[in-house]
Amino acid sequence: MGPPLNLSIGHLLEAYRAGRLRPAEVVATILERIPDHADDHIWIRPLEPAELRPYLEQLTSADPAKLPLYGIPFAIKDNIDLAGIPTTAACPAFAYTPPQSAAVVQRLVAAGAVPIGKTNLDQFATGLVGTRSPYGATRNAFDPAYVAGGSSSGSAVAVAKGLASFALGTDTAGSGRVPAAFNNLVGIKPTRGLLSTRGLVPACRTLDCVSVFALEVTDARAVVAAAAGFDADDPFAR
Repeated sequence: MGPPLNLSIGHLLEAYRAGRLRPAEVVATILERIPDHADDHIWIRPLEPAELRPYLEQLTSADPAKLPLYGIPFAIKDNIDLAGIPTTAACPAFAYTPPQSAAVVQRLVAAGAVPIGKTNLDQFATGLVGTRSPYGATRNAFDPAYVAGGSSSGSAVAVAKGLASFALGTDTAGSGRVPAAFNNLVGIKPTRGLLSTRGLVPACRTLDCVSVFALEVTDARAVVAAAAGFDADDPFAR
């Protein structure tokens, strides 16, 4: 395992714009390090290099100065859809493969962000500990003897362990804020309707929010700014 990556959004954007770093290099380094954290049970489904290629290729002709999240790697809780990748909600028998990504994921990809994979969670996002998953109990980023918090356990630990600059979780009754606190992260539960819930497996439709995990407040604000926007097809907006 090499030295820690500096995955703060500001650092990466500055390096990309100066030509010192390329998104493909960052993504390749993250993929190399994911197996080192297998015992932490962070991921349900990391993307394969071939699955990541289209996201990286669309950046080759883009101007790093014009995309607010150019080349920024992020993780997605596995109750939020990513096109062509199974959504399990940590229940293999429930799994389906969505033809398109959740609205919030679409907005982030359009802003230049690169999805690394789908993360572990308390099954169907019902739990606050991060241990209720057939994919294993996600371990706390600082002490494996402690729980990671849930239900968005994998998303929180992916950021805390340096495998993503930010991550999407969900928060219905603490599922974003609890693991953020347990893993020393910034966690945002936005006002309902600010981030679309279209493409989210519901826990409680009237309370569900897509939440954000980040290393710094400035990073979290940048992610929310890129992901926010009214969606007439948001189930909450109907």
